[in-house]
Amino acid sequence: MTATAARPYTRRISQIERGYLNAVATGTPQLIQMVVEGEGRIDPQALTEAVRAATLANPGLAVRRRGPAWHGDGPLPSVVELPDTSGFDAPFYHRDIDVVAGPVCEVGIGEGEGGEGPVTRLVVRASHIVTDGRGLRQWIGDVFRVLRGEEPIGAPSVVDDRHFRTAAGTVPKAPVPARLKGFPAMVGNGAPDGTCLWLRRTVRACPSAMTARVAAVLARHLAADSGRLIVPVDLRRHDRSVRSTANLTSQMVLDFSRGESWQRLHSQILGAMLRKREVAALDRDFLRNNPFANTLVEAQELDGTRFPCTAIITDHGRIDADDYCSETFRLTGFYTLPMLVPYAEMFLSACQLGDETELTLSCRGRPGAREVGEAILGEIAHALAEAD
Repeated sequence: MTATAARPYTRRISQIERGYLNAVATGTPQLIQMVVEGEGRIDPQALTEAVRAATLANPGLAVRRRGPAWHGDGPLPSVVELPDTSGFDAPFYHRDIDVVAGPVCEVGIGEGEGGEGPVTRLVVRASHIVTDGRGLRQWIGDVFRVLRGEEPIGAPSVVDDRHFRTAAGTVPKAPVPARLKGFPAMVGNGAPDGTCLWLRRTVRACPSAMTARVAAVLARHLAADSGRLIVPVDLRRHDRSVRSTANLTSQMVLDFSRGESWQRLHSQILGAMLRKREVAALDRDFLRNNPFANTLVEAQELDGTRFPCTAIITDHGRIDADDYCSETFRLTGFYTLPMLVPYAEMFLSACQLGDETELTLSCRGRPGAREVGEAILGEIAHALAEAD
């Protein structure tokens, strides 16, 4: 009996992914960048082979765009030497990724010396058009499985957001968020200089309700009476059997007021999740009822003085250090470099590792932005430490 050939990986470009394609058209790269740091060394050749094996099991990280679909016949993610392991100013961290020609993902590796021996930094960069945080972490986990001599688990699913509309069952219709002219900028003054500023803080605390606690600090800094948040939500929660590296993250849009407490914000977030607001958002007509910008022209007219969205806050949750280790490498740090979003002033990301929380904030470079951003991170760190 002849074995049936495996079906080539092909999946539809979803509504979520089309939104990111539109954002790229404004000139703002849409990238996920995850930083994996640890003690020890990873052989570059072994890493290259592990990337290849992991990608064969996760073909969504080697796609090309052709017409209305992604095809899994693109180039494998490249492995390159990091230009520097001390900061994030090098062009490597700012260059875009071409989803037509590929590769749609790349891994930078750099070595340095720490207090007790060698240290290694991996920076995994992928187009947010084709993957999300959960999907990329699955792939990185498989890379480390191969480095440990294990078989990759893989993520072969080709479902898109339509699958989760069905899996979520009955979804109450959600009101369309009102179109707003934008909120005054909070971080810095004057015209942006065209660069992305990343700020990072490590907090020795891991409290619950992370998103609400971060949002409550931002509520104290609002330049108007109110603001607007985006909370990304993984659609996979509606069908946990799906293993996919696709971009399956939808948005919950939440309005909040100056001085609002974290308890009230947390209740609002939980209520929105119970009502499956991130699924309801998939049925919105983004060409007519987009709360941020209906056209590319509208998006490009945002001059950096006002933003329809105050902040995006994403909580990546707890990172299991055992998932990102090998015989020669022990994880000590895991964090992200959040991207700039055309209509959002800032993007905050949290990852919990051991008894610490890694916070990173991205915003536009402009006079005073670093000072204000550092002050906000300092207040968040204090709030998390007091809550733990």
